[in-house]
Amino acid sequence: DHPAAARVFQAQGIDFCCRGDVTVDVACAERNLDPVAVCEALRAAVAEGEARAADDVRALSTAALTARIVDRHHGYLRRVLPWLVQLSNKVARVLAAGDERLLEVRDLVAALEELLIPHLDQEEEVLFPALVARAPDRALVERELLAMRAEHEEVGARLARLRRLTDDYAAPTWACTSYRTLLADLLDLETDLLRHVHLENHALLPRFLGSPAAR
Repeated sequence: DHPAAARVFQAQGIDFCCRGDVTVDVACAERNLDPVAVCEALRAAVAEGEARAADDVRALSTAALTARIVDRHHGYLRRVLPWLVQLSNKVARVLAAGDERLLEVRDLVAALEELLIPHLDQEEEVLFPALVARAPDRALVERELLAMRAEHEEVGARLARLRRLTDDYAAPTWACTSYRTLLADLLDLETDLLRHVHLENHALLPRFLGSPAAR
C-alpha cells in the first residue's frame, strides 16, 4: 500500500518481499527490533511518500506491469551483475588476506548472477508471454509462477547473507575505493532486487495464484 515503507524495512534488515506476509510485530520480533520505533519510522516514511504521490503499480495492466519489470529491473540486473562479479573478484583477490569474508562475498555475487540471468530469461521468454496470452495455459502459468517464487526465496537468502557478511554494507576504515564502491553497489543491488521481487510476489503473482502463504 505504501511504497515509501520499503526503505524503512530495508534499513532494518526486514525482508518485505520473500517474507512480506507477516505483521510488523512478527517481523520485528524475528530481528529483535522495537516495533514502536519501527512503526514511528514507517508512519514518517508513509507521510513523506504520500506527499510525493507515488503511482500505484496495482492499477497497471498485467502487460504494463511486466513491461515495467523488464525495463526497470531486468535491464538493471543485466547491466550491473557482470560488473559486480568483476569488482568482487578484484576486491577479494587484493583484500581477502585481511578479511576472508570477501571470498564468500565474491562467491555469493557469482552465485546470484548464475541464478538470476537464467531466471530473467525464463520470465521474459516463457512466463511473461504466458501471463498476457489471450488464452493463458493455466498449468504452465502455475508451474512457472511457483518456480519464480521458489527462486525468489533463494535470492532473498543470498541477499540476507551478503548483508551479514558486509556488516550491513558498512565499509571498514581501511577500505580502498574499490571496496567502498563494491559495498555501495551491492546495497544498490539489494535495493533494486527487493523492489523487483516485491512487485512480482505481491503485485503480479496474486493476480493468478493468490498471495503467498504467510510463514
